[in-house]
Amino acid sequence: MSASTLERTARPRRSRTRSRTVNARPALALSTLKSHQFDLRPACASLICPDCKTWVPITGLGTKTTKVVPHDTGRAGKDAAVRCHLGSNRLVAVDVTVRTWQEGLEDGHAETGHRRKTTVRRKPKVAVAPAVSQIAAQKQAPADDERGNDRRPLWLLRKKQWAATGSAVRDADTRRAELPAGDAPLGAPLVPLKTLRPGRRAS
Repeated sequence: MSASTLERTARPRRSRTRSRTVNARPALALSTLKSHQFDLRPACASLICPDCKTWVPITGLGTKTTKVVPHDTGRAGKDAAVRCHLGSNRLVAVDVTVRTWQEGLEDGHAETGHRRKTTVRRKPKVAVAPAVSQIAAQKQAPADDERGNDRRPLWLLRKKQWAATGSAVRDADTRRAELPAGDAPLGAPLVPLKTLRPGRRAS
């Protein structure tokens, strides 16, 4: 397999380049970036490219042609060689002093250093209330699954109780329907058989 068939990877980003090409876009002001997004130390002057979000060296720091070096969008030697045309060779406006930048870093470190890990308190799960129709269905449902003291279903106990007393109940109903034989009870007034109509008083 020849070297030409291998996939090209991102090239290393040199801190100093001889390219005189300047990007036509407006200069990138460091004041628009956060303190942790750029580095003003002369040995490692760099910033995060706003277009491809990768760390890129700054060349010509302290001169009129301070700019971002040409770079690829991925990691050097690992990702594909895709040139960042929007951010390469873009001029950089250094409008932040080294002291201001260091103070911004210290303030950010002090702010994050005193943060405490908050304990996440999960809310207890509340059972979903049944709908009105479900409540009505539960009230109307027969208690067939209820059980007595001997663990037998109540419907079976009721059936046996009715079978034991059913004949006596039927006999009592039959006797109640029969007419009593003989005369009326002693001491009771006779029932009139003719229709009684009030008469007129004689004048």
